[in-house]
Amino acid sequence: MTESITVIDNRTGESHEIPIRNGGVAAKDFTKAVPGVWFFDPGLVSTASTESAITYLDGEAGILRYRGYPIEQLAEKSTYLEVAYLLNYGELPTTEQFASWKREVTYHTYIHENVRKRFLEGFNYDAHPMGMLVSAIAALSTYYRDSKVLFEPEVLHKQVVRLIAKMPTLAAAAHRFSVGMPFVYPDNSLDYTQNFLSMMWKVAEPRYEADPVLARALDILFILHADHEQNCGTTAMRTVASSHGDPYVATAAATAALYGPRHGGANEAVLKMLAKIGSYDNIPAYIEEVKKGNVLLEGFGHRVYKNYDPRAKIIKQTADSVFSITGRSRLLDIALKLEEIALADDYFISRRLYPNVDFYSGLIYQAMGFPTEMFTVLFAIPRTSGWLAHFQELLDQNQKIIRPRQLYTGADTRDYVAIDQR
Repeated sequence: MTESITVIDNRTGESHEIPIRNGGVAAKDFTKAVPGVWFFDPGLVSTASTESAITYLDGEAGILRYRGYPIEQLAEKSTYLEVAYLLNYGELPTTEQFASWKREVTYHTYIHENVRKRFLEGFNYDAHPMGMLVSAIAALSTYYRDSKVLFEPEVLHKQVVRLIAKMPTLAAAAHRFSVGMPFVYPDNSLDYTQNFLSMMWKVAEPRYEADPVLARALDILFILHADHEQNCGTTAMRTVASSHGDPYVATAAATAALYGPRHGGANEAVLKMLAKIGSYDNIPAYIEEVKKGNVLLEGFGHRVYKNYDPRAKIIKQTADSVFSITGRSRLLDIALKLEEIALADDYFISRRLYPNVDFYSGLIYQAMGFPTEMFTVLFAIPRTSGWLAHFQELLDQNQKIIRPRQLYTGADTRDYVAIDQR
């Protein structure tokens, strides 16, 4: 039996059967049946704006999969670069494919000297690293003129490789500039996260040796942040891509969306909350203030997840390995106790408020030495691979340019009044 819904237009008394496909109803079918009526959905919280085969997310069950692979398996067994390949090309690479992919990404880590000397160094001394990153990504569009060629697979592949390769270099350069330290060139004998850590922290040593535990922890965090379905940044990416803007300006738009504190700044908010609580003794009082609606329990709850965020479980385990190297943070003890109390309290259980990915990620970044200004940058680096996967998918779908409708609430027709008569 074909799944469908029946709509009765009470204005005319007519009945219309509309098919349900992949769990959704096509808006064009509805508006054909009921002309002159638009769906009103601020924030697109109940609207599927596209079909996608990249990421499966079930917020009720707490499930996240990339191309069908459970996030738990990928975090345990895979690497970020392998996941980036999976997202963009649909399958896990063979040994030969991965060797070629890794070689390509490694080869393209360098940025044009003019990007660094004339562009990045032109920012004010106290520029935010994320603002610098957004601008630098867009600027790359002017260096790679072939980026406008979207429908030749080999040319588009070059842009995918370049962006994934250069994001850590641009991110580290933005940080070094913001703290008055000299630029560090990529060391292509290192793997992806080790190279990034080298560009971040190298001072005068001939070769920076990142702690393998910390490098692996960062790689896991990159895997967990690589994609997350149709969020604000991905929607911005697909919106620009639908106009056939090139991958660089589309990625810059997505990064700009991530820059907003409602999207990419949640882990910083968690740290501020934990610092404000200050000690074990203050936790019960803070919980009571949350219940009264006076403060927020940052890092709990999610727009999509109504269960324990599967990424949060993995990050919590990763935190243990990081703190075994860096030393345990007093804020971690507060976080663990806060989680313990909240998960046993009916107030939070009934509202299905569980820890999300941001609850522990900021603590890990802080322990590894990253300043809070870099937290959103650390989000943008891995999410680039997911954004680019959506960019390519949109082109393959030949999706129309995104142009939503609105419900007009302004004035009716008015006659112009001369300025001396107003």
